[in-house]
Amino acid sequence: MTAKPSGNPQSPSAATDENLLHWLALRLTPGLGNRKAVQLIGVYRTPQAVFRASKSELQSIGISAAVAQSVTSGCAFEDAADQQQKAAHAGVRIIPLSDPAYPPLLKAVFDAPPILFALGRVELLSSVMLGVVGTRRPSAYGTQAATRLSRELSEAGMTIASGMARGIDTAAHKAVLEGNGDTVAVFGSGIDQIYPAENRKLAEQLAKDGLIISEFPMEAPPYPQNFPIRNRIISGISVGIMVVEGSEYSGSAITAKLASEQGREVFAVPGNITSKMSWGPNLLIKQGAKLVQEWNDVAAELEPAVRRRLVDQCRNRLKLQEENSADQPAETNSADFASTSPVPTMARAAQAVLRSLRPDAPTGLDTLVESVEGCSTSEIIAILFDLELAGLVRQLPGKSYIRVWSS
Repeated sequence: MTAKPSGNPQSPSAATDENLLHWLALRLTPGLGNRKAVQLIGVYRTPQAVFRASKSELQSIGISAAVAQSVTSGCAFEDAADQQQKAAHAGVRIIPLSDPAYPPLLKAVFDAPPILFALGRVELLSSVMLGVVGTRRPSAYGTQAATRLSRELSEAGMTIASGMARGIDTAAHKAVLEGNGDTVAVFGSGIDQIYPAENRKLAEQLAKDGLIISEFPMEAPPYPQNFPIRNRIISGISVGIMVVEGSEYSGSAITAKLASEQGREVFAVPGNITSKMSWGPNLLIKQGAKLVQEWNDVAAELEPAVRRRLVDQCRNRLKLQEENSADQPAETNSADFASTSPVPTMARAAQAVLRSLRPDAPTGLDTLVESVEGCSTSEIIAILFDLELAGLVRQLPGKSYIRVWSS
């Protein structure tokens, strides 16, 4: 057995490595589990202090004799050192509960994992995430719905979280990556174990342009029992979960239940009543889940502070500069991000579109295409979409638009 590291590190880097080693050892201690590990951190503050505690002290706060013996013996340090080396070799970052990069929403979950393994853009853990889940055997409708909604929600500034499973998960990740958006995959295995195997290229792209996370140690196989455990992390890091197809007792239904228990919003895309794959989301809607037909059905249910954050992100993408920022309202109350602040300056093409719109009468898409020179129909549609996300334009039935603010 490898001896425990000394408590007197020689350098800041050594201290960091030693701290991670203790966190890994805590995670890998036989029989301890997430809840007890987090309970011990709540009492002793650091994993180093946990391993300095005596067996009797640990038993006095509810740790069984066998597990207390495992903790005090330090039997997990050898495995912890091995895991640390493997993670470093693979470029994987280990994020303990005490790390500022640890997802704040997940930290509040009852059975939050003490550590996460992360590969890719770790900064995405602090973004506004929405979980998109569904069946592994979707219909053409389900795939299309997941693709369109995931892309639009990503364009609205949300990071799409899913599990990289076959079907809906894969469709959601691919749609976001194709649109240069942000997406996070949560594995039900070690972060170095790609499952399903056909998603190897997708995993490589996620590691480069998105993020992969897992609570399971390196080289942990994708056992079936891991995936329901994994699902609580998808819901735990997200402000809400959107279900696109799935049976009544599917994994996506389990994730929706976990989301509800965690106080997250639950969304569902309605489906054909004659399809068994529609039973799950349709039942969720009957039970109170928000029916989703377009991206704004999700945005309208988010907390005002979250909506404001998404609006600001969208305006930054459009290079908007508020003229009277001091007069900005603290919250966004309208479901479609409408605001009452003055019209800001923006890119030339977007300005031209805004000048062609009126606040008191709708303008048709064909009229806009004719009035804005130098832009194709597809470019006008893209500009209108961004302006709608930013709260400057509202779409009306019949592909007509009005300007939200007057000059």
